[in-house]
Amino acid sequence: MTKEVPEVVAAVDLGSNSFHMIVCRLKDGKLHTLDRLKEMVRLASGLDKKNHLDLVTQRRALNCLERFGQRIQNFPPGSVSIVGTNTLRTATNAQQFIAKAERALGHPIHIISGIEEARLIYQGVAHSLSSSANKRFVMDIGGGSTEYIIGTNDTPLTKESLNMGCVSVSNLFFKDGKLSAKAFKQATLFAEQKLEPHKKKFSHSNWDEAIGASGSLRSIQSVLESTGWSHNAITRDGLEKLVNHLTLCSHINTLNLPDLDSERLPIFPGGLAIIYATFKTLGIEQMTVSDGALREGLVHDLLGRIYNQDIRSETVQLLSERFHTDKAHSIRIRQTLHFMLQQLDSFSPKDQIENTLNYLNWAADLYEIGHDIAHSQYHKHGAYIVENADLAGFSRHDQYILSLLIKFHRRKISLKNFNKLQDPWKANAPRMTILLRLAVLLHRSRDDKPLPEFKISFTKNKIRLQFQENCLNQSPLTFADLQKEAEHLKEAGFKLEFE
Repeated sequence: MTKEVPEVVAAVDLGSNSFHMIVCRLKDGKLHTLDRLKEMVRLASGLDKKNHLDLVTQRRALNCLERFGQRIQNFPPGSVSIVGTNTLRTATNAQQFIAKAERALGHPIHIISGIEEARLIYQGVAHSLSSSANKRFVMDIGGGSTEYIIGTNDTPLTKESLNMGCVSVSNLFFKDGKLSAKAFKQATLFAEQKLEPHKKKFSHSNWDEAIGASGSLRSIQSVLESTGWSHNAITRDGLEKLVNHLTLCSHINTLNLPDLDSERLPIFPGGLAIIYATFKTLGIEQMTVSDGALREGLVHDLLGRIYNQDIRSETVQLLSERFHTDKAHSIRIRQTLHFMLQQLDSFSPKDQIENTLNYLNWAADLYEIGHDIAHSQYHKHGAYIVENADLAGFSRHDQYILSLLIKFHRRKISLKNFNKLQDPWKANAPRMTILLRLAVLLHRSRDDKPLPEFKISFTKNKIRLQFQENCLNQSPLTFADLQKEAEHLKEAGFKLEFE
């Protein structure tokens, strides 16, 4: 099946401070920016002490997303990438908000880990700069988290995400906009304590140039340039002057800084404390600010998926090598899964066929990784690794789907675990799991000899396997395994027939 390449793609970053959207035309494999939208939503400000996202903030965010949705509602599936970051990772009622947000946007939202956020930020920065073999240090101050990355060219080498951002630090130390030297010192110390365990690996001796990538850093550079305290960059000397000015003021309304947007004013002190602490801790003297950030990284990542250069497949191969899986056996499982899917035309929704095949391929490569920990309960060990590891390119939801396929590829199936999935995976993932189980069962001998021809049908909760005449009589072990499998599937509400 020839893959249809979309003419226009989009990426949306649901950040803890601002929501961003970039729309690009795809021509000859290259991206041409058509539109950019940004609204300061301050999602992180809506979290209470129990990390519950309040209704007022939700409504403000949804109003923004309804406007974004008007721009992308007619885009085909697979042409829009939308991610949520720190606040949606943290909020206890995130799923309820996400369901409403997906209706507003008309496309699925994926929550990504801090490390995945760092990887995408670096990609966005790398693609916005001219290529260089020098090692870059990149930092991005978000509303709820700050990411630090060291990389070369477009490859991130070291990544970290710390739970501090311009909104959260401002709310914690500069309540109601009040300023003081003591409060700023406490905010700086807070940021330094967060960064201290990572000081050695991000120290200035480990990289050649420092690059910032966020609205907070752009606003700080703009203020420094307009005051004449720095030129074309953020400098240590300029920051000292800006900090001295801020600590002499009693309220953000008395800062009177040129080129500082009034919308950014309430979160400016928190962002300044983080960058000041970073310069001090890591020994930075100068930092330039890039236009590229998370949304640019997202759209380039989407481009890779469109042109069959999916970083997720590379991640799976690296993981399978790390845990010493049997690659020849994985190929056998893949081939049998493909053979079965070719017979099941309506197995999954038309727009999810490619994703279904991807997940099954990845599961075939990874379902035995738990063997490297212990042979007993290896399926549970493998599922835990996949669900909790930092896997480049994967969202939390991606990893959970894959972990369920691995966990339930043998023994009993617990359908309640699949209820946490978003549609259409809630219904489709159990069926995918059954295909994986059957493929693994049929290759129990791990023999290179091809399987005998068979037919498969899957209608609602009924699976039917038809083998060549006398095939099962000549394979009593396979027959016994299928009988046991029928018992397991019956407990899960499925009926397996075979002859």
